[in-house]
Amino acid sequence: MTSSASPATARKPFLATTPGMVLACTVACILWGSAFPCVKIGYAMFGIDSADVPSIIAFAGARFLISGVLVVVGMSIARRRPFVPARGDWAPALKLSMFQTILQYVLFYIGLSRCSGVTSSIIEASNSFIIVLLAIYAFRTERMTAAKAIGCAFGFGGVLLVNLGGGAGGLGFRLDGEGLVFLSTFASATSSNLCKRYSVDHDPVLLSGWQFVIGGVVMLAMGLAMGGRVAPAAGADPAAAIALLVYLGFISAAAYSLWSATIAANDVSRVAVFGFINPVFGVILSALLLGETSVLSPALAVASLVLVSAGIIIVNRRA
Repeated sequence: MTSSASPATARKPFLATTPGMVLACTVACILWGSAFPCVKIGYAMFGIDSADVPSIIAFAGARFLISGVLVVVGMSIARRRPFVPARGDWAPALKLSMFQTILQYVLFYIGLSRCSGVTSSIIEASNSFIIVLLAIYAFRTERMTAAKAIGCAFGFGGVLLVNLGGGAGGLGFRLDGEGLVFLSTFASATSSNLCKRYSVDHDPVLLSGWQFVIGGVVMLAMGLAMGGRVAPAAGADPAAAIALLVYLGFISAAAYSLWSATIAANDVSRVAVFGFINPVFGVILSALLLGETSVLSPALAVASLVLVSAGIIIVNRRA
């Protein structure tokens, strides 16, 4: 006599459920949003000028190396065995590292030094669009629907409102500035789709951790070779500076691991639309942590979150 599967065994993994996806994506986006003001604070603690690209790249490399170490050590403790890639995991980890960490952030930081913060924020927000478009037309893992198009439009509208409404500068476009930032969004979007593809045969958290280790080492070496430095500034509290750098590493480790695991369990478009929350949280948290209260009015913040939330609901609404 055979027994049928119990309801418990037939249940979806938590991250594949709507509550699980919403919780994981929201936590990841809040963490990423806190990175905007914390990076600014970190630059001040380490004496890094906004035009000092080599030190910015070295600082990012140190941050991502810490991220990878946190994931690897934490998962090794949790699983009670070394959390290291098998032979077949190295190639996917290397490819993810190239797009997610090295290309994305080198292009972004070089481009950011030559363009306005408002323009770069809006271009970065287009990442959510590009993730969906690549999933549909390049990776062919999904189909375009009216809900996806309308939801992304609502989300992008919220990002435009939160940036242009703050009056923090004008728009412009230079190939060696905004052009590089735009290319960085393609690198990031490509990594999200690669993560979805590789998660079929590989542990997405393992790939997340080791791509940070690889990318962090490459970027740190690149920045130092270009003359950059990563050391607390004179007069700064060294313990506080190091603690902030470790927290920035934790942000990337926790947020990207959550994001990767959630993408692995859901359609890329359902997760990607949450990316529109990042710049909104970034502006709100910058106002709270840096005292930049003149950047955005509370009314605009609420309106932006309403638009972004509407976009998320539309994309994820069940037919």
